[in-house]
Amino acid sequence: MNQRVIFPFTAIVGQERMLRALVLNAVDPRIGGVLIRGERGTAKSTAARALAELLPPVEVVKDCRFGCDPHSPISWCTECRERARDGAQLPTTTRPTPFINLPVSATEDRVVGTLDIEKAIQKGERHFEPGILASTNRGLLYIDEVNLLDDHVVDVLLDSAAMGMNIVEREGISFAHPARFILVGTMNPEEGDLRPQLLDRFALSVEIRGILDTRQRVSIMERNISFESDPLAFRLYWLPKEKELSERIEKARRIVDKVTYTSRDLLIIADLTSSMEVDGHRADLVILKAARAQAAFDGREAISPHDIALAAELALPHRVKAGPFRQSQMGIQALEAQIEQLKGQASLGDEEKQEDSEQKSDSAKKKAQ
Repeated sequence: MNQRVIFPFTAIVGQERMLRALVLNAVDPRIGGVLIRGERGTAKSTAARALAELLPPVEVVKDCRFGCDPHSPISWCTECRERARDGAQLPTTTRPTPFINLPVSATEDRVVGTLDIEKAIQKGERHFEPGILASTNRGLLYIDEVNLLDDHVVDVLLDSAAMGMNIVEREGISFAHPARFILVGTMNPEEGDLRPQLLDRFALSVEIRGILDTRQRVSIMERNISFESDPLAFRLYWLPKEKELSERIEKARRIVDKVTYTSRDLLIIADLTSSMEVDGHRADLVILKAARAQAAFDGREAISPHDIALAAELALPHRVKAGPFRQSQMGIQALEAQIEQLKGQASLGDEEKQEDSEQKSDSAKKKAQ
C-alpha cells in the first residue's frame, strides 16, 4: 500500500499568522495549542497535516505503549517507572511524529482510556486499555469541527494538553502516562462557536479568510494542480525548504528553555493584557511562552518587544472578543493599535541599538587611528 503524500507545509500560500501559530506550538507544545477559525477551503486541515509531516522523528522507550521520552524519567508512564524500579533496562528507538485525527463522535473513555475494574477486583491485576491520548503523546492531535465535539471531551483534552499528563482513576486504582502533544482545533464559525470558557483554554487562536490578492490566488491554483498531477515530484521540489524549516524547529526546541526575559518584558505583557481588561492570567503566560518560542525560532536566547507583539497577535484576539468588548469590534481595533505601537517601539529600539553599535564602532576606529 502506497503511503499518502502530504501537501508540503512550506508550499502553503499566505495565511502567515496560522502558519506562525502552528510553528510556535511545534517549537514548544507547552504553549497549549491553537484554534484555527475560518471558512471552508482555507487550508486549515492541510496545514495541520503538513506540520506533523514536517516534525522530526522522536526518540522513545522501545516497546512502550505511550512513547515515553527516555531522557525525561519524571514524565514516564506507570509501566516504564515500574520497569525501571525493577532494574530493567529501557532500550530506545525512534519513530515518526504521530498525527492523530480525533473523530467528533469520540467519547471520554475513547479519549483517555479505560481501567478494567473487574479484572482488578477478581485477579488483583491492573489492566489499562490506552485511549487516543496514548497514541498522541509527543505528536499532533487534530480536531476538525472542534465546536461540534462534546464540551466535556474538549475540557479533558485541554486539561491533558496543559498538564502534559493523562491520569485515569477508577475505584482507588490509578494509571498515568505522558500526554504532551500539539493540539490543533479547526472550525467554521458559521456552524456555531465554542463556549467562551473553552475558547479561552486554547492558548492561541487565528481567524483566517480566503485570500483576495489575485497573484496569491493564482499561486494557490497552480500549486494545487501541480500537486494533484504529480504529488511525489511536487513534494521533492519543496523538500529542501521542508528540511530547512524542520531543522530550524529542531534547533529552536533545543534552546527554548534557555530563552531569557527581563522584568521590563513582563511589565510590557502585563500592561498589554491589563489595558485590554483581559480576564484571568492565562493570556499573560501564553504570551510569554509564545514570545520565548518566537525568539528560539529566530535563533535568539532573549525575547524582545517585537516577540511579545507577535505573540499577542495570536494570544489575545479571541480573549478580547470574549471579554468586555464583545458587543463591538472596538476591542479588536484597540488591541491591533496597541500591538502596532509595540512593534513600532521595538523597531525604534532596534534602530537605536544599531546606531549605538555604529557609533561605538566609529569611536573604536578613531582611537585605533
